[in-house]
Amino acid sequence: MSARRAAWRAAVQRWWLVGIERFGFEGTHVNLVWAAVLGFTGALATIAFREGIHGVQLLLSEHSRSLVETARSLAWWQRLILPAAGGIVAGAILQAGKRFAGRQARSDYMEAIVIGDGHIGVRESLARSLSSLATIATGGSIGREGSMVQLAAMVASVIGRVTSQSAPQLRLLVACGSAAGITAAYSAPIAGALFISEIVLGSIAMDTFGPLLVSAVVSNATMRALTSYGAPYEMPSFPVIDGREMALFVVLGIIAGIASPLYLGAIDRTRRLVARAPLPLAVRMGIGGLVVGAISVWLPEVWGNGYSVVNALLHRQDWVWTGVLLLLLGKFVATSATVGSGAVGGIFTPTLFFGAALGLLFGHGVHALWPVATSQPFAYAIVGMGALLAAGTRAPLMAILMIFEMTLSYEVVLPLMLGCVFAYFTARATGGPVMYAAAMRRGRGPGSESAWQSLAVAELIKPAQPVVGLDADFAELRRAFVEHPVRFVYVLDGDRMFRGVVSLHDINQRLLGSGDTGEPGARELLRTDMPLLTPQMTLADALQRFFGHHGERLPVVESADAPRLVGAVSKGDLLMQIRSAAAG
Repeated sequence: MSARRAAWRAAVQRWWLVGIERFGFEGTHVNLVWAAVLGFTGALATIAFREGIHGVQLLLSEHSRSLVETARSLAWWQRLILPAAGGIVAGAILQAGKRFAGRQARSDYMEAIVIGDGHIGVRESLARSLSSLATIATGGSIGREGSMVQLAAMVASVIGRVTSQSAPQLRLLVACGSAAGITAAYSAPIAGALFISEIVLGSIAMDTFGPLLVSAVVSNATMRALTSYGAPYEMPSFPVIDGREMALFVVLGIIAGIASPLYLGAIDRTRRLVARAPLPLAVRMGIGGLVVGAISVWLPEVWGNGYSVVNALLHRQDWVWTGVLLLLLGKFVATSATVGSGAVGGIFTPTLFFGAALGLLFGHGVHALWPVATSQPFAYAIVGMGALLAAGTRAPLMAILMIFEMTLSYEVVLPLMLGCVFAYFTARATGGPVMYAAAMRRGRGPGSESAWQSLAVAELIKPAQPVVGLDADFAELRRAFVEHPVRFVYVLDGDRMFRGVVSLHDINQRLLGSGDTGEPGARELLRTDMPLLTPQMTLADALQRFFGHHGERLPVVESADAPRLVGAVSKGDLLMQIRSAAAG
């Protein structure tokens, strides 16, 4: 059997190499061809997972309507027991799947792209997807998009390995498969490509963004051709917003920016608390399901990822604020219990639910105060979805495009831009958790840590250049930027204590400013919001600091109390160290 498999693989590779030689494709052209192939296979993987959920629903309740409708059709004791039973089964599958984990393969597509070589384990991924299917189909309050994207990325990884792609090329193929999966889940090809580019890859270079777009478009076309495919949310027509009302969307964005760290922090704390419990994984996940079941006895809307409830929030006009608040709190507890117990799935869709509910509550409030001067509450619900997503992912452009593609309404763009941008800067100022940074830290599963996370940054420290004194004048600052191609110059006092940075942007603004002849020094241009590292800090904590910083380097000081500069660490060196440690 192994000899037959090796011969088949050799034939595929020979066919591929001959094709490249005959048609004379360059590497970039080949990437576009691969992106189209992976867009198609990613859509098929997504369809397979969706049909699997429908099949389990038919088996349990004899229909495949929304999970909320399924919950309403069941007796109270069935609502209580079914999520708990699903959690136990899902935990048992997940525990069994850990035996198949390969040493080199990664079980998470983000890890495979960012710190791995693109190799995603097939058997472990299938076990995680089956576990997710069991959780979702029995009412778990978690998103299905995570497993859809995981399966699409796994298929891309398998195709790349069969054709003997290099590690960088394999990572790109996995990224294309992931973009196809997100597009298939949300009917948002631009946002799907941007999600992978902005959040996972961290850049929007055309060499990578181009293939992601091709993969997303082919995935979208495949879904439309093979299924009754449409946007997951039926958005109502967005009203034209008066200029004075725009200020209210700024306030909504700030509220979303404050709420996001609280929401993500509660989920992280629940996960850590449950992971310390001396119980088998299946029991922990069963308890999480039991919490969901107990809430659903009185509030069946907590079942599932929240698709149908969000559509109801957007279209029904009979919601009262107390009902929305009760639903928000119930869903929050249910999602924290499901995700915190170790269930496999996404929190992207639940985040959209929380944003819609938060925005609807805000809309009810402002409409009660100014009924004539403000829009209907559903308009704030739509913007709230994007604002909370932008705050949670720290990817405002992706969030704006996601909501725009769902509404296809130009009227939503201006208030949405304001809400997302203010939510992003508010959340970043709080220094709270980031949605997918937390996912990267979890490593291989609940309660486990990747080996690289406990390593310290001390070995990565290099001399910090350029450095200027606190009394440096404008000419010295300009000379430092000319001699060193960096974005920030570090500023020290007489005792070599780190005082802050001067930004190249500020220097350029001063040089290009019209009519401004002043030349301020380091004291006047000093910025003090630069994240700091210490030699004892773990790679995991350092990576988290880089997630909130757009530069290539971060300064290293002796300690927070005595910030004497000892050097700097680059993001490239950090990722290389993580990749090396993960591979070992």
